[in-house]
Amino acid sequence: MKPLNPRFIFLLSLTVVSSSFGFYLPGLAPVSFCEEKSKGDAEECQTDIQLFVNRLDSVESVLPYEYDAFDFCKDTNERRPSENLGQVLFGERIETSPYKFSFKADKACVKVCTKSYDIGSSEDKLKLDFLKKGMELNYQHHWIVDNMPVTWCYIVEDGQKVCNPGFPIGCLVNQEGKPKDACVINVRETAFYTTLINIRVISIKHSNDENPTCEGAPMDIPADFKSNLKVTYTYSVTFKQNDDIRWASRWDYILVSMPHTNIQWFSIMNSLVIVLFLTGMVAMIMLRTLHKDIARYNQMDQITEEMNDSEAQEESGWKQVHGDVFRPPRMGMLLSVFLGQGTQVFIMTFITLFLACMGFLSPANRGALMTCAVVLWVLLGTPAGYVSARLYKTFGGENWKTNVLLTAFLCPGIVFVDFFMMNLILWVEGSSAAVPFGTLVAILALWFGISVPLTFVGAYFGFKKPGIEPPVRTNQIPRQIPQQSFFTKAMPGIIMGGILPFGCIFIQLFFILNSIWSHQMYYMFGFLFLVFIILVITCSEATVLLCYFHLCAEDYHWWWRSFLTSGFTAVYLFVYAVHYFFSKLQIIGAASTILYFGYTLIMVLIFFIFTGTIGFFSCFWFVNKIYSVLKVD
Repeated sequence: MKPLNPRFIFLLSLTVVSSSFGFYLPGLAPVSFCEEKSKGDAEECQTDIQLFVNRLDSVESVLPYEYDAFDFCKDTNERRPSENLGQVLFGERIETSPYKFSFKADKACVKVCTKSYDIGSSEDKLKLDFLKKGMELNYQHHWIVDNMPVTWCYIVEDGQKVCNPGFPIGCLVNQEGKPKDACVINVRETAFYTTLINIRVISIKHSNDENPTCEGAPMDIPADFKSNLKVTYTYSVTFKQNDDIRWASRWDYILVSMPHTNIQWFSIMNSLVIVLFLTGMVAMIMLRTLHKDIARYNQMDQITEEMNDSEAQEESGWKQVHGDVFRPPRMGMLLSVFLGQGTQVFIMTFITLFLACMGFLSPANRGALMTCAVVLWVLLGTPAGYVSARLYKTFGGENWKTNVLLTAFLCPGIVFVDFFMMNLILWVEGSSAAVPFGTLVAILALWFGISVPLTFVGAYFGFKKPGIEPPVRTNQIPRQIPQQSFFTKAMPGIIMGGILPFGCIFIQLFFILNSIWSHQMYYMFGFLFLVFIILVITCSEATVLLCYFHLCAEDYHWWWRSFLTSGFTAVYLFVYAVHYFFSKLQIIGAASTILYFGYTLIMVLIFFIFTGTIGFFSCFWFVNKIYSVLKVD
């Protein structure tokens, strides 16, 4: 292995805020900075600028690490700002850094510390090996100043400026002498967005570690640790005023460098075409076919003499199964439990995305999205228990204790067990994403102390009310289902049912997976909320169409089929996640692979329950609607 060449010469652009007026979300108000000499007693402004360090992550590994896990310079007075639940669950460990500077106080080649590695120390060898492994896997620093990420900006081949919220700790030159990742980018071609501060983080082979000049060649670390080594960390900072940038627009230079708007609009238009197609089909069925069928059926005596053989044949189908269409399904207990949990997930998702769309859960408010989702899920136990109990009673179920216990513990228990197993792997690997034991206890306390009691309350009111009365009477003897064609059988219909909903979301899904696994910043909540609405409409209409076709084929087993038809979208999500893993990611290592698929299974389960619930209630409304206007003796 040839020497590593961790050249990290980066000009890192950030914004320091001047005074501003207006309405701001709690915790996101601007901070005023001023020079020490101009700072008055009555003026509320800060002179010292605090640079925080966040966890380090990589696109080649699912395992993030804390800043202190690497042998970097540490802050002598280290302290951590308060973290919300979302930050803890995502493993964001923010702490103070040893890089200190004041407003408008330029500094050049300031020494921070010198790290020495003794060839006779096994501990030093482990520290150096871990640092080299981080460079090899392209781990990224994430620094924060004034709640803004320190960004690494550079020019790509087409002349476009790209800014990433993070910068590599170094880069690898392989045995053939070919540079990898950060080394490939020519520093001289690097462009930087300058607002008020430019920070230059330099790794230089200093001739004098005590009085560095930052004029030497890039520092390299040998692949083989054969002699003592010293690494001196220095930094430079300059301030430059830019009056063209407003505080409210300071994130724009990061977002503009990720031009996905055109792709998003293309995705939206593609989804709208699918929705319009399905809407036309459903409208044709509701306004033409069903209207004529119902009118003809209800006036049978008046038109009997005018009917020919083909018209008589049309009288078979969905109208002939009115005595069996509301027959309770098999495994009604499990179905009611899924529907209760699906209702909880649907309401939680809708409120969370709406708040994010309104700007309350912006990327600047770290961890707010996950915190909001968890809190809402905990507080929405009542509708879950109510829906599950009411439907279970409609199915004729009597084991109400089992129903309420399964509603409270089945799906959350599966998610928690999976999450706990993944957390054990993170603990073993020493990753910063490992949730502390105290936080796990807090999550269990929220689950058992708030969510479960609320589920019991909802189930109490659900069982207190009578079941939903079907519009037609159910026959005592089940009707025999005729031989079905290939397209009206259960499995082909379920497989086809998930294609159109997935087609509406797969582009948005790509950006979501990028934000989770490739550490890209996700900010397009307006598009996401619109796609969410389109997904709900598509799942509803696709399920209603297939339900109608199956009823016309005199197959009245629609309860589970309506749930699985739209729920099968989750299977396509899993297939796409597998494709994304092998085609887009560069993840290596058994632990990272297990973590990826473990967390993906949680996403798939939640999405399965969510989409299945949408399809079921749409079909439930449709079947009740058409049979309620059908006059049957």
